[in-house]
Amino acid sequence: MLAVLVLFPSSQGWGDDAHTIVCKIAQSRLSDSAAEGVRKLLPDYAEDLASLCLWPDEIKRHARRHCTSLILLILFAITITNEEGDCKDVNTGESGRCVVGAINNYTNHLLNYGSDTTYNLTEALLFLSHFIGDIHQPLHCGFVSDLGGNKVKVYWYTMPQNLHRVWDDNIIETAEERFYDSSRAEYVNAIQQNITKEWTDEVKAWENCGPDEIPCPDIYASESIEAACKWAYEGVTENSVLADEYFLSRLPIVTLRIAQAGVRLAASLNRIFDTKDVAVMISTVCTVFFSVVGCNALALSTFECVGNSGWLLAIGITDFLMIRCGRPKEHECIMEASKAP
Repeated sequence: MLAVLVLFPSSQGWGDDAHTIVCKIAQSRLSDSAAEGVRKLLPDYAEDLASLCLWPDEIKRHARRHCTSLILLILFAITITNEEGDCKDVNTGESGRCVVGAINNYTNHLLNYGSDTTYNLTEALLFLSHFIGDIHQPLHCGFVSDLGGNKVKVYWYTMPQNLHRVWDDNIIETAEERFYDSSRAEYVNAIQQNITKEWTDEVKAWENCGPDEIPCPDIYASESIEAACKWAYEGVTENSVLADEYFLSRLPIVTLRIAQAGVRLAASLNRIFDTKDVAVMISTVCTVFFSVVGCNALALSTFECVGNSGWLLAIGITDFLMIRCGRPKEHECIMEASKAP
């Protein structure tokens, strides 16, 4: 068993620039429905999602949040053909307590958007946005023994540093200073151009998850583990001097991971908010249908209907949806997913 961990903000996430860039990229790729949903959940003073993408890091200075004050493990049994992980709290052994579990948890909270809920959906949006960024930082899936590179002392050129901080901040800051006139906006623009040109054939694969997944954090974590081993730790020992050779070979990896995080955050939010519209559309069609033809069963052979938090998501092609009229006078439809024989 190889122990690797996902670091929460208590151990530092991506630096300020990385999180802001991830959310800037995501904001630019939101559908109309998702952009409207995000706008409604953000406070009035927020300019956009990026303006509050650092909030989860900021609140740790003011209050202890149980979910963000822990260092948590993912234990992977790595073979050539199989990777299986168990996301656990280091102290209690409770499953699901790592950034993978947090992403799934806050996604489920956001699926209650538009319905009565006790969840704070603004917090859910900000945590989800932040953690999708964090999980793409390779050393958030680094070794437990060195706390994801936090214990690996190195020199960034002449400056004493730790390896985790190099990947959080130094590579990005050096790139902005050297290649983008110290402008975060120019770096964002360069990444967005790469997304639409150099990486255009790869973006669809980045966005895709399984049929029952909205984000797929297990995939993101697996990618980070691979990048940590292949790029972050490779060739690094205690007191290594990391200069141009390391910087120029690792910058493309950092840029790629930031781009993937932004694209995937947007895709996740689009799925969350756009499927809400699908549910509304189905409900509207149902109401109109029964107001015209009365109480009859309607079979839709090309969709599978999956219930989630009080609304329905049409996602498949193998099942059919049986709709029956619950209250004819009010045209209220009760929808049930039913397996085709």
